[in-house]
Amino acid sequence: MKLFVPPVDFTKVHTLVYHLPEGSSLALPPEGIEEFLQIELNTGHVCDTSEIDGVIHFFPKGNA
Repeated sequence: MKLFVPPVDFTKVHTLVYHLPEGSSLALPPEGIEEFLQIELNTGHVCDTSEIDGVIHFFPKGNA
């Protein structure tokens, strides 16, 4: 279990890809999603590639 989750820097994020447990995914704009992610970060895995391509991938618990 992760005790500390590194903060996500949204200044370079253009797209948040939310991977659903059944295999599909949603591409969402990052505006207004920061508060939601702060709650969800503890229940899944974040792959931050924003430095490379401006995308953050979020895999909720059960799909991580």
